[in-house]
Amino acid sequence: MRVAEIGDNCIDVYERIGKKYPTGNVVDTGVNLQKLGIPVSIISTTGNDENGKWMLETLKKEGVDISHLKIGDGATAVTYMDMDGKDRVHGDYVEGVLENIVFDEEDIEFAAEHDLVHTALWGKAENTLPMIAAKGIPIAFDYADRLDHPLVEETLPYVTYGFYSYHEGRDAKIEEFLKDKVSRGMKIAVVTFGEDGSLAWDGERFYVGGIEKAEVVNTVGAGDSFIAGFLYGILNGKSVDECLKKGAEVAASVVQVFEPWVE
Repeated sequence: MRVAEIGDNCIDVYERIGKKYPTGNVVDTGVNLQKLGIPVSIISTTGNDENGKWMLETLKKEGVDISHLKIGDGATAVTYMDMDGKDRVHGDYVEGVLENIVFDEEDIEFAAEHDLVHTALWGKAENTLPMIAAKGIPIAFDYADRLDHPLVEETLPYVTYGFYSYHEGRDAKIEEFLKDKVSRGMKIAVVTFGEDGSLAWDGERFYVGGIEKAEVVNTVGAGDSFIAGFLYGILNGKSVDECLKKGAEVAASVVQVFEPWVE
């Protein structure tokens, strides 16, 4: 059982408090899956600067397959962050080598050798999805809170497990949104509500997920780690309820540290 993570990688920098760490949607989800015992491959491009070296060293140390993590000529992507209490605040994003990231035929063939492929809205991997899906590989996609982003519709025919974030809590709008996605081909649509838990629809009924108690240090990585836990459950044949619970457990462990995964 192996997962390919295709998309972004970057360094989060908190200048005001003097902290930084390697991250990115597919990096965070991938490392958390690796820590759960699922072998993970990262397909992306990092820079040939010190941050790029740090990214490579970090992922190698975590045991992730970096054979398809390319080194581009330029700077590693950087997101400038700050804290508002225990919640992270996103600032400027310097794209670096990700501005011109390309996933070639070899990347796609490699991804299709895995049991599941995961990507995210900022990963620029949407053009690979038709070819990966055509090979019968399940695809998980993290749309964050951009429910009206064009990629929500454009990628729908290829996505098996869709993940969304919604700030209004459970209401008729989000219920209809999830139902719509599954009615048009998705297998399971999942939305997270932060401290109000999660909700999933599989075409037959809704599943409600709670949260696990945690002493919150930083909410960064909560969504990515939830997805890791959920996909771990899927890959191990668990029920949707069990997948939601596993997602909540992994997210609870991650928000108790500053970084997006527990060392």
